Amino acid sequence: MAIKISGKGLTVEDVYKVAVEGEKIELHPDALERIKKCRAFLERRIEAKEIMYGVNTGIGELVNVVLTEEQIKEFQKYLVYNHAAGIGEPFPIEIVRGAMLARINVHANGFSGCRPQITQTYIDMLNKGVTPVVCMKGSVGACGDLSPMSQIALSLMGEGESFYNGERMPTDKALGKAGIPIPGLQARDGLAAINGSNVMNAMGCLQVYEVEQLLKEFEIAAAMSLEALMANLKPYDTRLHQLRGFRGAITSASNIKKMIEGSDLIDKVKVKVQDAYSMRSTPQVIGAARDQLRWTKEQVEIELNGVGDNPIFLPDEEVVLTGANFQGSPMSVPLDMLGGVITMVSVLSERRLNRLLNPALSVGLPAFLTKGAGMFSGHMLSQYTADMLIVEQRILSMPASIQSIPAAADQEDFVSMGMNTALKNRQIIENAWGVLGIEFIAAAQAIDFREFNVGKGTKAAHTAVRKVVEHLDIDRPLFKDHNNMMACVKRHDILKAVESAIGELTTY
Repeated sequence: MAIKISGKGLTVEDVYKVAVEGEKIELHPDALERIKKCRAFLERRIEAKEIMYGVNTGIGELVNVVLTEEQIKEFQKYLVYNHAAGIGEPFPIEIVRGAMLARINVHANGFSGCRPQITQTYIDMLNKGVTPVVCMKGSVGACGDLSPMSQIALSLMGEGESFYNGERMPTDKALGKAGIPIPGLQARDGLAAINGSNVMNAMGCLQVYEVEQLLKEFEIAAAMSLEALMANLKPYDTRLHQLRGFRGAITSASNIKKMIEGSDLIDKVKVKVQDAYSMRSTPQVIGAARDQLRWTKEQVEIELNGVGDNPIFLPDEEVVLTGANFQGSPMSVPLDMLGGVITMVSVLSERRLNRLLNPALSVGLPAFLTKGAGMFSGHMLSQYTADMLIVEQRILSMPASIQSIPAAADQEDFVSMGMNTALKNRQIIENAWGVLGIEFIAAAQAIDFREFNVGKGTKAAHTAVRKVVEHLDIDRPLFKDHNNMMACVKRHDILKAVESAIGELTTY
């Protein structure tokens, strides 16, 4: 059944289903009526020759230039042309699809003033698999994502390029093959198509969805390493965390405790009274990341269902409001923080890796997890790789939301740089898969050397790792193991295996 788009109630999960899995959508009848009502109100104002920003005036520093009737007809075309000024490689298709969905949902609220044909064209393109080619770089997150949204909007005139059935071709050809009419642009249509933070919002939705799985995987790896290091398991008693009260820590401790149920470490093996912070603080650290993720998800879903546009038309009150509901800061700040906490949990993962490899810290494990230390180096170099990935994450974790550079003759004198945030988060997450994969390999290797029974979840994770990477008996090139395990983490194979064995881990 198609997802009904009404302007409200759209979720991160819906964006994933449409953008990645190709779920169909349709406009709710009430939303269509709102769009028609708002358009009729706008057209009455145009006929009355009322001055309205972006309708019969220029934009930005040119706001005081009033357009003639003839110019109004052409203005929307040139508005899209001059803002389609990006650079670089195309966005992945799922990001563009997510941005289109987000823009459709803005229109569905009924305050943007565009013709219904504009919204319906985007719906048809999503449902029939026509995806505009959009350069990754060019948005400063000022009036939203004007540059990439303008490349999408070129399709409304049958211009630019699009992907269709796995091929890149001129958009008019793609639309023709898909049987989608070209609506063209009339007054207000162009600005209504481009004036919002929809690309970074879509990226935020997809990143939140991915990090929800990623944090569970960090907890699985933590449980494996904790067992391999013969940790004291009392710090994972949820009662401890309930006393402090942070939801994320309670969730994280609960997930780890669920993983290690049945382990001999609980009551049959002698362990230290107290472990290092990288071991006993795991619920607090990953929990802090969970709390941040929860807030980020809340923010991106507010944006997803809000009216990000300018001007905004209120037909019931017969009022036109101008402001800055396109401003990207409400996206760039939570996404900056999300990138930071992913780096944080990656650092924690590397510290556990260090303890697994260092014979002074590993509670009897062979140096670098090899029985032939000296002749062999075991996983010594795996740590080098993880460290390189983490340093890159740290560099990328510098907030972009504080990096404003004024534009448009200082009319846009503070911009969010939220697209930089969304782009760098993609690399931070990519590196996290690598760091996590390396910890999984090392933890599995370490468990091989232990002679006690690990928890049911830990055992399932170990089995899943061994389906991808063999035990390292004698040295071999490790890049294949690293890349194969990184791909395994990215596919969530270990998470699926664990949840199949012990039930679903908690997200929030």
